[in-house]
Amino acid sequence: MPPAVADQVTVLGIQNGRFWPDTQGEALLREGVQALERERAAARITSGSSGGSTVNLSPANFLAVSGGGDDGAFGAGLICGWSDSGKMPTSKLVTGVSTGSMIAPFAFLGGAYIGRLRTLYTTIKPEDISEDAGLFGALFGEALADTEPLARLISRYVDQQMLADIAREYARGRLLLIGTTSLDEQRPVIWNLGAIAGSGHPGALELTRKVLLASAAIPGAFPPVMIEVDAAGRRYQEMNVDGGAVVQTFLYPPDTGLRVDLRSAEHARQRHAYIVRNGRLDPDWAKVDRRFLKIVGRAISTMIHYSGYNDIIRIYATTKRDGVDYNLAYIEPDFPDMKHEEFDPAYLRALFDYGYAKGRQGSAWHKAPPLLETTPV
Repeated sequence: MPPAVADQVTVLGIQNGRFWPDTQGEALLREGVQALERERAAARITSGSSGGSTVNLSPANFLAVSGGGDDGAFGAGLICGWSDSGKMPTSKLVTGVSTGSMIAPFAFLGGAYIGRLRTLYTTIKPEDISEDAGLFGALFGEALADTEPLARLISRYVDQQMLADIAREYARGRLLLIGTTSLDEQRPVIWNLGAIAGSGHPGALELTRKVLLASAAIPGAFPPVMIEVDAAGRRYQEMNVDGGAVVQTFLYPPDTGLRVDLRSAEHARQRHAYIVRNGRLDPDWAKVDRRFLKIVGRAISTMIHYSGYNDIIRIYATTKRDGVDYNLAYIEPDFPDMKHEEFDPAYLRALFDYGYAKGRQGSAWHKAPPLLETTPV
C-alpha cells in the first residue's frame, strides 16, 4: 500500500472499522461522539424517558490493558478477582495491546466471559502459543516461531456468539479498541472491534481473530499477520504486528481533550480510568555478561520496560488535564521474582492468583505512577 493512499484505507468496506490515531484524530472523536449518542439512546430506552439528550448518564469507566507476554496472567487474574468481588464496573471503553488484546474482549463483556478468561490464563501452556520454526525459520523465514497454535486458541475462544455480544454492546454506546502496528507504514493502528462486529459482514469474525493475533505478534519472535485492506479502489495486504512496537498501553488519543472540552456542556460527566500494566515498574537488576547477544537482549528489555513506564506517565498526564480519575495496577515488588520459561504453567498460575487476590480485595489500585505517588490508595 503506497503512503499516498494510506489515509483512505478501509477494511471489509467498514468506514469506521479502523483508524490511524496519528492523523485521524477527528474521525476517532466522531466515533466517540456517535458512541455517546448511542449510549444516550439506550439510556432513554432503559429509563422510559423521552427527555432527549438531557437524560442523566452514569459515570464513564475506561479500562486499558497493557501488553506484557505471559505477565498477562496478572491482568487476567486481577479482572477475574475484581469481577468476583462484585465491584467491577461496566466500562464505557476497553482497550488492549498484545496480551492485553487477549484479555480485553472478556473484560469488555464480563458475565460468563470472566470464567472463560480464567480458564484461558490458568490452563494455557507453551505449546498453545507457538511452535519452534527451527533454524530455517530463524534464518530465512519471518520469525523464530510459528503462531498457528495461538491462532487456533483464539478461534476457540473468539466465536460467533462473542462477536454478536460485542456488537450488542457497541450498539449501546460502548467501545472495544485494539492496537496493532503497521510495519509497512511504521504507524499505530486502532481497530474498532465493535464496529467490525456490528457490521454484519461475513468476514467480520475472521478479521477480529486476525486483529487479536496481530496485536500479539511480537516482531521477530512471532510472524506478522497480513490483513487485507482497500484503498483508492485497490486491495492490498498490510503487515501488522504487536501494537507494543509503538505503545504498550493506550486509553484514548491524548489530543481528544484538546479537540473537545470534556469538563463542560454536554460532554461533562464523571470519568474513571483503570490502567492495568502487565509488568513490573521497578528495575530488574541482573549481572549482564559481556557478550553481544546478552548485551543487545538486555538493552532491548530495558527499552521495553521504560516504554511501558512512559505510557502510564503519558496517560496519567492526559487524565489529569482532562479531569479523569486515574487508577493504576501493576505487578508490585511484593510478588517474588520467579525465574521461568515463557508461559510456564506454574508461573502463570502464581501470577494469576496474585492478581486475583489484589482484584478481589480491591488493593490493586494506585492514584499515580510510583514516582509520582505521594499517598497510598
